[in-house]
Amino acid sequence: MAFGIAELVLIGLIASWLFEKLHLPGLIGLLFTGILLGPFALDALNSEIVLVSADLRLIALIVILLRAGFELSRKALQKVGFRALLMAFIPCLCEVAIITLFGPLLLDVTRLEAAMLGSVLAAVSPAVIVPHMIETIEEGLGVDAGVPTLVLAGASVDDAVAIVLCTSFIGIYVGDSVNMFENIILVPVSVLSGVIIGTGIGYLCYRLFIRLDPRATKRTLIVIGIAIILLSFQDQINMLFPFSALLAIMAIGFFILEKNEHMAHEISSKLGKVWVFAQILLFSLIGSEVDIPTAIQAGLGGVAIIGVGLIGRSIGVQICLFKSSFNRKERLFITISYLPKATVQAAIGSYPLIAMQSRGMDTAPGMIILAIAVMSIIITAPIGSALISLTKSRLLTPSDHREDRAAYKAVEESR
Repeated sequence: MAFGIAELVLIGLIASWLFEKLHLPGLIGLLFTGILLGPFALDALNSEIVLVSADLRLIALIVILLRAGFELSRKALQKVGFRALLMAFIPCLCEVAIITLFGPLLLDVTRLEAAMLGSVLAAVSPAVIVPHMIETIEEGLGVDAGVPTLVLAGASVDDAVAIVLCTSFIGIYVGDSVNMFENIILVPVSVLSGVIIGTGIGYLCYRLFIRLDPRATKRTLIVIGIAIILLSFQDQINMLFPFSALLAIMAIGFFILEKNEHMAHEISSKLGKVWVFAQILLFSLIGSEVDIPTAIQAGLGGVAIIGVGLIGRSIGVQICLFKSSFNRKERLFITISYLPKATVQAAIGSYPLIAMQSRGMDTAPGMIILAIAVMSIIITAPIGSALISLTKSRLLTPSDHREDRAAYKAVEESR
């Protein structure tokens, strides 16, 4: 497996460099590296890497979520608090609603099958969005207005809403007794419990770091280890009460940043170095999950329904920003930032198909849903990522503290 990882890293670095030379985000190169080497193209990935792909992607996602927490300041969050709450629900619900409405017209599916498709497509990708928002914060773009903070906070809950809707629609479709209202209520409960538990762990970590004063590298390893354990026990905790481990992980960094900004920036800087390696694994392995033949089956109808869904999502974003303090350019950037899909679609795209197979039902609708989920990754992840990179400097205003943040980062990177 060591040789396979080395091969993936080297090819990924070359692909990332080539795309950056073309003035495109390097992660697009990483995605296409995974697609090319994956089992649905050249099938050149080491078999042992494929077996542990889910775990490697999970660890990489934890690293970027921790970085997000260590960059999420309380002042910025307070500035966008109510808007972030709206962004967590309304764009997702608008996308599901419009796909449910137009799905039967564009595809050979029923209204309920279209609702399942909408809930699969409705989640944005933290794996794509979070790195871009952290870069935006580090570059001091839109920070004073709270633009990257709004996107980070809203997108972290958006996924939970989409997954709850998906499992609810599947339950109704296969004939299980499902209380939709009760399931929706579980979302804010899981958010609250995640924030509370994450804050508590952040407090314990902070006290430990103050008392023992370990080096920044050891502090970083400690928070990564705790975050992995927290995510590993998410299912067991969910048996007791609704719980969002992803929000808990972000809350750890948020609390430490609130108590000691210097300590938080030290850990964030170390996480940034880990991320150089982790992002290669994350995006390459996400790309390897893309089933190109299945995506092709979706055809023009699949492309159309993805486009319709993105229109619905964009309308939802604009509703959330109505009468806000954001200017026209900032609203456009926030809308663009809510386009990419990847992680969640790769994870839950097959759920409807599996449910249909387990009940002996016709699997054709499940195949359509899976095909369009795959196609949404191929279309929106690279295009959305490129648009974010190309527009952020044109649409966002530089922060007053941009130079200070850049100077601090330069000092940390020189150590």
